[in-house]
Amino acid sequence: MTSSFTVKNADGYEQLMGRWSKQLAPLFIDFAGIADGERVLDVGCGTGSLTFALPQAANLGEIVAIDFSPVFVEAASRRNTNKKISIQQGDACALAFADGSFDRALALLVLHFVPEADKAVAEMCRVVRPGGVVAAAVWDHLGGMSGMRMVLDTAAMLDENAARIRSHYCFQPMTRPGEMKRSFVANGLTNVEETSLTIRMDYRSFSDFWEPIAAGEGPLGKYVASLPQDQRARTEAAVRAAFEAGEADGPRSFAAVAWACRGVVPSA
Repeated sequence: MTSSFTVKNADGYEQLMGRWSKQLAPLFIDFAGIADGERVLDVGCGTGSLTFALPQAANLGEIVAIDFSPVFVEAASRRNTNKKISIQQGDACALAFADGSFDRALALLVLHFVPEADKAVAEMCRVVRPGGVVAAAVWDHLGGMSGMRMVLDTAAMLDENAARIRSHYCFQPMTRPGEMKRSFVANGLTNVEETSLTIRMDYRSFSDFWEPIAAGEGPLGKYVASLPQDQRARTEAAVRAAFEAGEADGPRSFAAVAWACRGVVPSA
């Protein structure tokens, strides 16, 4: 499996996205549902936003978390103090587990960065027992990520390359309404339900917002880091103006919406 998400270091990811995935995780768990004693697989665990929220929601029997990135695996492993949690490197499109090994397979903010997202869904279905649950959530990049769209829309006015990146960002796998639901149904899941989950991304200042992007984290950071110094400075100034919106720098709050989908593995 390849991933379209650029990882430089775990701390940078936490500032860019990890702090927000921590807010989203409890909402996703409520939607996905978990029960005491279950064995749960966290596909694409990142730094552990979902992994470490799961034991707070139920007395699970075991949590297995995987991620393709060694940076994330190392960071999550370093944080782990729970003997019921194991963290390992793994490929969402080729899960190294036997059929029916888990009661649930969950993926939080992962599938839109997996080019073969349907294959990842199929693998999640394979490793969950009959009657078990598969669930995933992805950001609504086109209509639900106002802060990130602010950056891309501003950059696209200055650079045609940014316009192409915006198009890719807005239509990554599984981010369109109903797309995950269609994939879940096509992979044989029953009782498939899709909904949206909303959090607020609250920033202390423009610096709090811009630092991880300027450091090269994530797809936006990769683009900004590729710019010549003068163009980078123009882009930063334009994004700052959009962020401040004519008022002094300070706290700003942006809505962030994720699509979430769940389905049940049919009984044999």
